[in-house]
Amino acid sequence: MSGRSGIFAGDNPFDLCRFWLKEAEASEPVDANAIALSSVDSDGLPNVRIVLLKSIEKDAFVFYTNYESRKGIEIIQSGKAAFVLYWKSLYRQIRVRGYVEKEEGVLADDYFQSRHLQSRIGAWASRQSQPLSSRQDLIDKVQYFNEKFVDAPPRPPHWGGFRIKPVEMEFWAGGDYRLHDRFRWSRMSAKDDWCVKRLSP
Repeated sequence: MSGRSGIFAGDNPFDLCRFWLKEAEASEPVDANAIALSSVDSDGLPNVRIVLLKSIEKDAFVFYTNYESRKGIEIIQSGKAAFVLYWKSLYRQIRVRGYVEKEEGVLADDYFQSRHLQSRIGAWASRQSQPLSSRQDLIDKVQYFNEKFVDAPPRPPHWGGFRIKPVEMEFWAGGDYRLHDRFRWSRMSAKDDWCVKRLSP
């Protein structure tokens, strides 16, 4: 772990993620917690999209989505996912790869209830990733669920969290003349100790 000092210092990669994210929140104009999330379909063809990282736990990263969306289906089928956080203002990024489990308990319920009412209604109205006949069809469904639930929609059974438990994390900071700094944390499973190596830029 020679040379890990300054912004790379520390023995816990999750603490390092929290530190970098906190710094980014002060400089990024919007959504410092936006991640480019990657999954693969049944043929091994990758998909990537932007979602919002909602929490960094002791040993995992959590985001929420529709389980019946394309990403939800692919993640459930493979049990794996990867993402990258990139902050242009800081010239830094974090890459994460790991195994995924659902979060369908109290944490998912609490987070769902913390969302804006219309976002909660939208989770019921939208069959995410499915073909939509018209914009009006979506608006009609929103109206239907507004009338059905009024101001107290429960968390839909098809909506919840995913918890990514990483086996690889890479911290990258840009340097002059493309001489970047990169450190990869890796382990065989979530129960193993981390091995840290400096990588060539």
